[in-house]
Amino acid sequence: MSDLRDDQWFTEVFDSHGSAFSLKVTEKLLDVQSPYQHLEVYATETYGHLMVLDGCVMLTDRDNFLYHEMIAHPALFTHQDPKRVVIIGGGDCGTLKEVLRHPGVEKVTQIDIDEEVTKAAERFFPSLVEANGDPRAELLFADGVKWVDDAADESIDVLIIDSTDPVGPAEGLFKTDFLKRCHRILKSGGVMVQQSESPLYHSGSIIRELRNDMREAGFDSVATLPFPQPVYPSGWWSVTLAGKATSVESFREEAAADHEMPLQYYTVDAHRGALALPPFMRKAFA
Repeated sequence: MSDLRDDQWFTEVFDSHGSAFSLKVTEKLLDVQSPYQHLEVYATETYGHLMVLDGCVMLTDRDNFLYHEMIAHPALFTHQDPKRVVIIGGGDCGTLKEVLRHPGVEKVTQIDIDEEVTKAAERFFPSLVEANGDPRAELLFADGVKWVDDAADESIDVLIIDSTDPVGPAEGLFKTDFLKRCHRILKSGGVMVQQSESPLYHSGSIIRELRNDMREAGFDSVATLPFPQPVYPSGWWSVTLAGKATSVESFREEAAADHEMPLQYYTVDAHRGALALPPFMRKAFA
């Protein structure tokens, strides 16, 4: 749930964990009810523009690079030679931008069900959509689950599930049956990555269940990578990788160290560090 208190603060309350996060705002810039969700954009004093979906913070200008770099680059450097990439969700296009930084990628298809999110990004987050005109990019506004159902067997190198929380339009993206279908369309050596919520709040529930479901779906290895994300519940977030006939616990370290991409968070050391889980997470996954 969310609240705009005294027309000065946007607050997202996490009732289940007795906590909240607030940003001081100066103006509401957009308020749209799409067929799928309630979309708002605010101007804030210190975080730039803020996008909110169904009362939940999705991204801000100030810190979105953390999420977008960590959902894209670990997976792409884990795969041995990623050429064909698919993004389910990701309507703000920040993940698409990061994937297209990799010159070896030949085609990226992004499938998001809600075109209003991309329209809002084009208006209020122009830096996120600056790669949309890349000839390697294909943007579709459709049901990602159906797209996966219709995709050919073993046709994808890297599959990125850049979804909202596992409720509403994104609920089906966390189900075992969907993960099995993802496994089907990945080539041998393929890598899947999914945003997997807060390590502090969800290691013993959503993340553990996702890891178990990935293994049940046929993936040979899984790895959860935590990273800071100030505007999300607990200020800490994660992505979980799964490999088809490949390990996701190692990556192309030389390539990750030698790239010339202008990144703000991801480094070879950040990747190594994220793979070294703290004891409480290892205990939760045991």
